[in-house]
Amino acid sequence: MTNIDELINRLAQDAATVKRAPHPFLLSIEWIAGAVFYLAAALMIFGTRNDLWPEFHKPWFIAEIAALSGVFISTSLSAALLSYPDLHQKRRFAFAPIAALVLFVLVMLFAWRADDPPTPLPVHTYECTRSIVLLSLLPAAWMFYVMRRFASTHYYWAGSIAFLFAFSVGALWERFHEQNRSIVHVIEWHYLPMIGFGIIGMWLGKMVLKW
Repeated sequence: MTNIDELINRLAQDAATVKRAPHPFLLSIEWIAGAVFYLAAALMIFGTRNDLWPEFHKPWFIAEIAALSGVFISTSLSAALLSYPDLHQKRRFAFAPIAALVLFVLVMLFAWRADDPPTPLPVHTYECTRSIVLLSLLPAAWMFYVMRRFASTHYYWAGSIAFLFAFSVGALWERFHEQNRSIVHVIEWHYLPMIGFGIIGMWLGKMVLKW
């Protein structure tokens, strides 16, 4: 019995202190703050569109930015919750991006209908998608690095949401940076690629977040 007690005491003394995981809401706020700082820095480096302030006087542009910001915020919260095996017992909030994405699609649909006659298309096409993806890589890598330290059991959904969060950062930057008023172009080259980016995130989620 003495030997067993000594073994228990030794194991208790050798046990490493486990750092308490942050609350998902705090983790989400940390990601949002970091992304806003990153977005501001990118705009300072690459500049903003010359007509940015007049665009904010247009209701559909304001609605678009608000809906896209909703995707940005909801995916941040969802990714934080999905980092935990039990979703921190807040499953309803974890699937908030679905509602945000539906609202975003509706806003873009109405904006497209309101663009009559259609604004002429710009001369460039895929360059916008390329710029958004390149700017999204750093936030995506940061998200995956942080989420890898947790124990997600929903790695497909977590990976996809993390990539959608990163893509929304790049999409916001592109709308503030590129001087373009064609809604058709914005839908085709800014937002439709978001679907493919989310699918890639699912695949990477299985590769990186599975434990």
